[in-house]
Amino acid sequence: MASKSGAPRQDRWPSVAWEQRPWEAVPDRGESHRARLRARGPYDAAVPPLIADRALPPLSPETVVAGEDAVTELVRFDGEYGATTAPFAAILLRSESASSSEIERLTAQPKNIALAELGFRSGPNARLVVANTRAMEAAIALSADLGADAIIAMQKALLVDTHPEYTGQWRHQQVWIGGGVANSPHSAAFVPPHPDRVPELMTDLVAFAQRVDLPVMPQIALAHAQFETIHPFPDGNGRTGRALTHAMLHRLGIMRNLTVPVSAGLLQNTEGYFDALTAYRNGSVEPIIEAFSSAFTSALVSGRQLVRDLEEFRSWAVGRTSARGGSAGRRTIDLLLQHPVIDARTAATLLGITAQNAQNGLNRLVVDGILAPSGQGRRNRTFESERVLAALEAFAQRARRPRPG
Repeated sequence: MASKSGAPRQDRWPSVAWEQRPWEAVPDRGESHRARLRARGPYDAAVPPLIADRALPPLSPETVVAGEDAVTELVRFDGEYGATTAPFAAILLRSESASSSEIERLTAQPKNIALAELGFRSGPNARLVVANTRAMEAAIALSADLGADAIIAMQKALLVDTHPEYTGQWRHQQVWIGGGVANSPHSAAFVPPHPDRVPELMTDLVAFAQRVDLPVMPQIALAHAQFETIHPFPDGNGRTGRALTHAMLHRLGIMRNLTVPVSAGLLQNTEGYFDALTAYRNGSVEPIIEAFSSAFTSALVSGRQLVRDLEEFRSWAVGRTSARGGSAGRRTIDLLLQHPVIDARTAATLLGITAQNAQNGLNRLVVDGILAPSGQGRRNRTFESERVLAALEAFAQRARRPRPG
């Protein structure tokens, strides 16, 4: 029996093969003699299968239903909130960026992320989260033409400020994941393919991602797992791979307006997520499909709660403020849904008013108890909404809470 793409039906997804490659050890004077011995000789690198035309193996009814239900809820969420609550789009995107970064152990407080977006001094992790937001914005913008150049552009947006030398092309060096030898792939937990295989594998993956004959959740999950198996860049593979997920959701028309913070769902069970990637490499696809279905379902619950919290803030602030409708102060309330920390310069730019009028609006919201001045001194002062920051922190805490089951 053939698939719609013409490929014969397979009863099992192929596992990665392995090949020996020579290794030239880089001397490290700080290493022990035993460590130097472990870093000598050939090593085994993965040879992932080509999947562009491969048919899905049979899936259990439970896996199929869970994936279909998750996709249905994604469409519903985008339809409910996307058209009428545009201010929430930026917050949801930033929340996804923060959760995706946290999977890589890059943690930053919502206030620091907001300050980094304004260009104020903040920690390095906050700046990386902002860069990750740019990568996902690039992913969504390029989703209609999801080719190799688009994926390279996503990773470049992520790392251009911190590691520009790692951007603009596929990797030319061997990389590895985990293990106890710092300067060689020997004894690593997983060794992705040799760099000379990456171009063909990525061309194949792009073709798989562009197919229109596969169920949405399996296609997205398997594309992500294949991307992480190839590990096509020297750095930023995890965050770029999750950005690819959002590009595919938009390309397939599942999401049109919003970004569902799926990484918040994955963050609730990172061990299960990494185990599912290992299972994929061993030829078992159901764990990664189930991990994505469950993560999306959980992310939708938490995302809806975040939207409700922000709606409650907006209603509370509108009822509390003394600013007239249409005034700078009143219009700034909606800005706070996207910028919980703000300054007069940003408010003036976004509202199309003078800096003085923007400052007057901010001062009015301070008097009303909606904003609080932040930082020392009067020049370049920022103002923060403690309630919006609390809603974002609550979202982050939910993402860190292990998912039952």
